[in-house]
Amino acid sequence: MAAPEYVPRPKAEKSRVYESPPWGDDSWYQDRPAEIMTGQPSGPGLGSQGPDQGFALKLARRYQGQLLLAAGEHEADAIFGCTAVALKRASMFGRAPVIHDLHIAFAIFGFLNPTPDPELVGFRRPCFEECHVLHHYSELRELVDLVPEAALRLTPQQVDAQAAQDWRGFFRRKSAGVG
Repeated sequence: MAAPEYVPRPKAEKSRVYESPPWGDDSWYQDRPAEIMTGQPSGPGLGSQGPDQGFALKLARRYQGQLLLAAGEHEADAIFGCTAVALKRASMFGRAPVIHDLHIAFAIFGFLNPTPDPELVGFRRPCFEECHVLHHYSELRELVDLVPEAALRLTPQQVDAQAAQDWRGFFRRKSAGVG
């Protein structure tokens, strides 16, 4: 702890200030324990890594009270599940989430459609059940994996147009009861 200024100090004593360590011309290299050497790991159950993913939670709050839910569906489940899908989309492009990622996720599952296809509602209801509960992480990962990369690469306008015509095209064939 530094002494107050009024306390006398011997003249020979150097004042204590920060000094950076001596500069070295050695190159920097990764050598710390547990440092990821080859990029983010990928595989089952690891999710989709990307920068500033917590921002998606702030963006998702904009949809509170605006989602069109069927009887027996809960807003928290829809927001939590679609946020995970939006994060997958954002990470595919290597960026932080934006509002369009969330719009696409909600539109794919029909939560923005005032008159969704009853088959889509029947399809999505078990997928989203209790997915806001942290103990259901594996079910949440399954929900995210239902939507193939090709569907997530569409623009919001393309998703809105396709949602009105063929919602099954957004999902893997076997999961949507096709083929």
